[in-house]
Amino acid sequence: MVNKIFDLEKIRADFPILQRTVRDKPLVYLDNGATNLKPKYVVDVLSEHLLMGASNVHRGVHYLSEQATMNFESVREKVRKLINARSTEEIIFTSGTTIAINIIAKSFGTFLKQGDEVIISHMEHHSNIVPWQMLRDEKGIVLKVAPINDAGELDFPAFEKLITDRTRLVSMVWISNALGTINPVEKIIAAAHAKNIPVLLDGAQAIAHVQTDVQKLDVDFLVFSSHKMCGPTGVGVIYGKKELLNKMPPVIGGGDMIRSVTFEKTEYAGLPSKFEAGTPDIAGVIGFGAALDYLTSIGIDNIRAWEKELLTYGTQKLSAIKGLRIIGTAKEKVSIISFVLDDIHPHDVGSILDQEGIAVRAGHHCTQPVMQRFGVPATTRASFSFYNSKHDIDVLVAGISKVQEIFA
Repeated sequence: MVNKIFDLEKIRADFPILQRTVRDKPLVYLDNGATNLKPKYVVDVLSEHLLMGASNVHRGVHYLSEQATMNFESVREKVRKLINARSTEEIIFTSGTTIAINIIAKSFGTFLKQGDEVIISHMEHHSNIVPWQMLRDEKGIVLKVAPINDAGELDFPAFEKLITDRTRLVSMVWISNALGTINPVEKIIAAAHAKNIPVLLDGAQAIAHVQTDVQKLDVDFLVFSSHKMCGPTGVGVIYGKKELLNKMPPVIGGGDMIRSVTFEKTEYAGLPSKFEAGTPDIAGVIGFGAALDYLTSIGIDNIRAWEKELLTYGTQKLSAIKGLRIIGTAKEKVSIISFVLDDIHPHDVGSILDQEGIAVRAGHHCTQPVMQRFGVPATTRASFSFYNSKHDIDVLVAGISKVQEIFA
């Protein structure tokens, strides 16, 4: 059960957008799988920096630069603490999960040669498919895909059989953005490490929903985004084991990632600067730090407990709707429900729900192979966050009934 200190009404009051209307209806925001709403606290911290503290970091000797650097780097420590990394040197700021995976693919990919294998799964987001296909086309690596069952769960025995002496990396989503499936990451990592194969986890949908301890997991790389954690867009994180990151070359050159530069030779800086060329999104990172403070004040365990209640309630309510089929029925899920309605395209569903003030996502969710696996062109996805209520789900159910009435 949710801890007594979890006060839903107080939490909802922290998000002014939840008080607005859309199409003359109270907003019901159920598109959290795409991006979270932002609490006023995060916006206030972001605004304070932009108005009163804006300055570049790391290279200035004046007061504003020193303050900006201190505030920026304090977020690196917050991230380290959140995921229990050993050192802030293992925390690299990026512009998001997608660029984080691309950086790893480009940098770690320099170690790979023709015939080497990378294993992904059938439930991956395009951002964990396309970079490896690009590497395959460039270097001739072999990309293997672990299958999923009809519930949207990883076929673990089939995954294990894909591992060979040529496997060099397993890159797997922790939680599916299209299905809500929680992958058995401990087992995945253990199976890969038994053959000395490093593992990259796409944690974009996971970090704000489950407790994360990278040392306990023994994961080699973990990537995630600020905007799925109530923070600003344009900010992401690579966690990597220090011994791996030290071996990997930078893939973007420029300022702040060097130790010295001459026309004859450049010496790169150490971690994490080696992977952080150019001026970062300073305000975004500081805003991300505020979001981490906010989530920590509520408690990830409390968030997980309430979202489990929402998932159970939502699954019961939607399962009772005649003609509705849920896509993704894994035993271990987060609060994402993707569904299709008989003979009604998800885009039509989403458009009609929008007229009722309900924000859902309709489409392939950047997971076209998932849609192909289940034989549907798209789904309607309702994704719940800790500031959602059971009343929001009731409004969704009423909206779906209206959709069905229109198409009856």
